[in-house]
Amino acid sequence: MLVRDLERALFDRFPAQDAESWDHVGLSVGDPEAAVTGVAVALDATERNVRAAADRGANVLLTHHPVYIKAPDAFTPADAMRPSSSAAIYTAARLGVSILSFHTNLDRSHEVRELLPSLVGMQAASSLEYPGDPTARGLGSICTCAPRTLGELAAACAGAFGGAPRVWGDPDVAVERVAFLGGSLGSFGEDAMRWDAQAIVCGEGGYHVCQDLAIRGCGVILLGHDRSEDPFAAILMNAAISAGVDDAVLHRIGLPHQWWTVSTKEQERS
Repeated sequence: MLVRDLERALFDRFPAQDAESWDHVGLSVGDPEAAVTGVAVALDATERNVRAAADRGANVLLTHHPVYIKAPDAFTPADAMRPSSSAAIYTAARLGVSILSFHTNLDRSHEVRELLPSLVGMQAASSLEYPGDPTARGLGSICTCAPRTLGELAAACAGAFGGAPRVWGDPDVAVERVAFLGGSLGSFGEDAMRWDAQAIVCGEGGYHVCQDLAIRGCGVILLGHDRSEDPFAAILMNAAISAGVDDAVLHRIGLPHQWWTVSTKEQERS
């Protein structure tokens, strides 16, 4: 299998036309005619992960997040005055690692829609982007569930995704209609409100957006952008195997500890 064959197979599964117009998906650096000797799967296309892929004998780094949205103006070794993508691309080219990324086109897949709610025992009815059409590929998920409190839902999310989510809303309020969205909430809180969601689980959201949603009766559970999307690596691994990559040369690169929180009794309900 060549790099271009793997890219084509993954685009068949996650069509490029499903990506946002601003997004950068597919091959960003590497030789499309190179034979695939190994594939490492990670959330991010960082220099650290490029080196980790090479250390494992993989000449393809398959990621959810692209190495860049807008290409940097130069590709150089790590330099505090340049974006980190400069060093990631420089190192990938030097080590012969091709970077393939499937971002918002993967976000719109049925596989992502179903995966996030399934981690807390829920089943997606349709996407948050197209709630009236269960067959359409779209961002996010909407679910109905047996009544549980927002606090119970948040605890289930903490267990499933790890970490300590930040939660907006009354922990004792009952929720039965829940929306899920990997990554940034953006304007999708309004879609959740139109669907009468009582809670939305996502990666991150702006202060005023979350405050407004909570006041209007929709709790918000913020998992952390990376924690909300790290499960997508399993989808990419399965897709690579389906494309013909031998699982003996398929490697998973886990999340680094790139941020942390401080918690005290006084800070738990700020």
